[in-house]
Amino acid sequence: MAKIHPTALVDPNAQLDATVEIGAYSIIGPHVVIGAGTRVGPHVVIEGHTSIGQNNTFFQFSSIGAAPQDKKYNNEPTRLEIGDRNTVREFCTFNRGTEQDGGVTRLGNDNWMMAYVHLAHDCQIGNHTIFANNAQLAGHVIVGDWAIMGGFSNVHQFCKIGPHAMVGMSTSLTQDVPPFVILSGNPAAAHGINIEGLKRRGFSREAIAAIRHAYKLIYKSGMTLEESKAALAKEEQAKPEFAPHFLLMREFLQNASRGIVR
Repeated sequence: MAKIHPTALVDPNAQLDATVEIGAYSIIGPHVVIGAGTRVGPHVVIEGHTSIGQNNTFFQFSSIGAAPQDKKYNNEPTRLEIGDRNTVREFCTFNRGTEQDGGVTRLGNDNWMMAYVHLAHDCQIGNHTIFANNAQLAGHVIVGDWAIMGGFSNVHQFCKIGPHAMVGMSTSLTQDVPPFVILSGNPAAAHGINIEGLKRRGFSREAIAAIRHAYKLIYKSGMTLEESKAALAKEEQAKPEFAPHFLLMREFLQNASRGIVR
């Protein structure tokens, strides 16, 4: 049997693994599924069609799986999907998706979500990300693996943030952020690549140099974006050992929906 505090309200139709812990005064709705080893602290509300994987930790006072803050929403059975080994600190708000998108908001695996983080409807968050206190995403935002969101950063709807990017404290984003790039400010501006993060993740000196070269092709060469994409494609051919990094940058530029911070 799951370990449920006597003051918690858990709907009998909720599906909880026998190893789940539910803290005092928490509320678990009828369509919630929670996997093995997950711990839900006190005063947490988990509702809607929400599925949560294994070994997650939810600290007190979070609202998980509430209806999206979208005036078009009409009580459709949209979803929130959370993976494994995520840490969700105090006062986080994660909303379900909408039918105007894929109908699901997703948070992947091994993410560290600090206090007051907001994930709006239809956001897609990868793995190993860090969201500092009060990082706020509007709807339909995509965040790649290993990205870092600084405290009080906020992101306009439909923006994309590439893998390994780092967004500085109090930055407001209205355009996409390519992979590996560090940026900050209002208006946001790029300030190089996330070298320290790449070192910590085991990127070689040569790989980091190749990524820095890709950054220069986009930001320092004076080329248009179309010319930058063509130059990145040439680098893929010339340096096949680093082709995945150049390809990641080039494909991101091709798929940027709001233009890139530049």
